[in-house]
Amino acid sequence: MKHIHIIGIGGTFMGGVAAIAKEAGFKVTGCDTKIYPPMSTQLEALGIDVHEGFDAAQLDIFNADVYVIGNVAKRGMEVVEAVLNRGLPYISGPRWLAENVLHSRWVLAVAGTHGKTTTASMLAWVLEYAGLAPGFLIGGVPQNFSVSARLPQTPRQDPQGQSPFFVIEADEYDTAFFDKRSKFVHYRPRTCILNNLEFDHADIFADLAAIQTQFHHLVRTVPSEGLIACNGTEQSLRDTLDKGCWTPVAFFGSENGWQVANVGEDGSFDVLLEGKRVEHVAWDIIGGHNRMNALAVIAAARHAGVDIQTACEALAEFKNVKRRMEIKGTVKGVTVYDDFAHHPTAITTTVAGLRQKVGKSRILAVLEPRSNTMKLGTMKAALPESLAEADLVFCYAGGVDWDVAGALAPLGGKLYTGKDFDAFVAEIVKHAREGDHILVMSNGGFGGIHDKLLTALQV
Repeated sequence: MKHIHIIGIGGTFMGGVAAIAKEAGFKVTGCDTKIYPPMSTQLEALGIDVHEGFDAAQLDIFNADVYVIGNVAKRGMEVVEAVLNRGLPYISGPRWLAENVLHSRWVLAVAGTHGKTTTASMLAWVLEYAGLAPGFLIGGVPQNFSVSARLPQTPRQDPQGQSPFFVIEADEYDTAFFDKRSKFVHYRPRTCILNNLEFDHADIFADLAAIQTQFHHLVRTVPSEGLIACNGTEQSLRDTLDKGCWTPVAFFGSENGWQVANVGEDGSFDVLLEGKRVEHVAWDIIGGHNRMNALAVIAAARHAGVDIQTACEALAEFKNVKRRMEIKGTVKGVTVYDDFAHHPTAITTTVAGLRQKVGKSRILAVLEPRSNTMKLGTMKAALPESLAEADLVFCYAGGVDWDVAGALAPLGGKLYTGKDFDAFVAEIVKHAREGDHILVMSNGGFGGIHDKLLTALQV
């Protein structure tokens, strides 16, 4: 049994790689710091031994055959320096996945600044509902599956075989300290969804053009017999395709492609193709962004052989991903939500989606600027507008060097900021009243704030 040791195993991507490697018969161990759910619980359930820290001593403890290095690993870390100095075999997570899992599969990749996790989860579920039993690796836990990653399974249509399909969330962040290309250039998809493209990841990209270059590299890898499902409302994506595209393109959201019509108060909608109604989706998932995600999924699934009716039936049974407007609990009439939103556009969409759901009830938006881009303050000017629909805004200022209160000053009297975590939680609870909705937004564990709020609200 070949042994891989994953450096940075706690991230959603590397944790998924760990799950797939374990299922494929590899011995898997790893290391990281400050691992939090859902990855911590998933790794524990899989029985994977996780070492705390990035010290060099672990190399003698585990003595792996190859070291799979995540992009959290940097030069100067003890374990990284030891791997290099000892001449031990190492590889990036995306390349390991490509060589050991993806090379013989029909890969369906979901790329974009926002919505990758939800859209990839939808797509995997539609293929599953259709009996195609796909493998997948998703940066979250789809509630239709309860795991973030798995190998392809046995399809209904071929009880003796294994599904060729693999759905992957295609991230534009860089691969590893020794490979600065975006992760998704390793995946070689046959079907590719391009959801949107905005400036993000200011720690590694200088501007939007730099990200477009990476997306163009992805486009170059899609075969001429493949399909690109592209958001036709995004000029940045159209500009990327104009750099060169050798693959048929199915646009969604714009004329002469897939469109949404007749949206009901319950969230249901008609699906149009080239201006003609072809189906109806009866679901209660909120937000225009999710309807766009659904169009992308219908187009991509159709390319894999799923008819439109079956895809729409599957979407009616789709359960949203954990940490995507996930209700953590309700105490004394106050509901606490957890959401992964951390980019101003995603924050805007998330707050608007909750507003659509709760009407005139108060929304208390709680934000932790935790992503690398947020910590740099690159998008701080866009934050006030993104939070404008909330009734009260609580922004945690611990962990950032820029002036949070100054940047969010346009929000006026409805803003509270603080660096003392316990006092911050207490302030939220003090302002909460029956009927309120507390929307917590962070791409990290946020100190377990959801449970702390629910506990404090009981007093």
